[in-house]
Amino acid sequence: MHVEWSLLPRGDVAPHWSHVYVTLNSQGMIAINKVAYQRMGAPAAFQIYFDKVNSRIALKPTALAMKHAYPAAGYGKRGGRRIRAYRLLTEYGIKIDETIEFKDAEIDPDGLLILDLRTARVSPRARAQIKRNQKA
Repeated sequence: MHVEWSLLPRGDVAPHWSHVYVTLNSQGMIAINKVAYQRMGAPAAFQIYFDKVNSRIALKPTALAMKHAYPAAGYGKRGGRRIRAYRLLTEYGIKIDETIEFKDAEIDPDGLLILDLRTARVSPRARAQIKRNQKA
């Protein structure tokens, strides 16, 4: 029997920030948390792909100088990044009414961040933030 143990590190990431967190809003802004960004190699930009058959978006890390590269701009206080991809919505007819969260976002063996629109749900964090801002 072949055994391949992997050590689970402790203390490098707070438990509540240790997973990949990605959202997409109605203006086409894709927001990824610091963990997702770092696991993808902290690229300067991403190429964006869309699988029409399966309604999935893929982000491929790339250099900013590459053709079709969308910059990964800083976002928030915790090291997240945002990718402005409004053209993705218009080009492929994707309708987003509220900010959606990709609960099953994953980085595949080829290093692509896969976002499935079929399983995406309205983001409770985004909805709560809107409510907080309306009260202010």
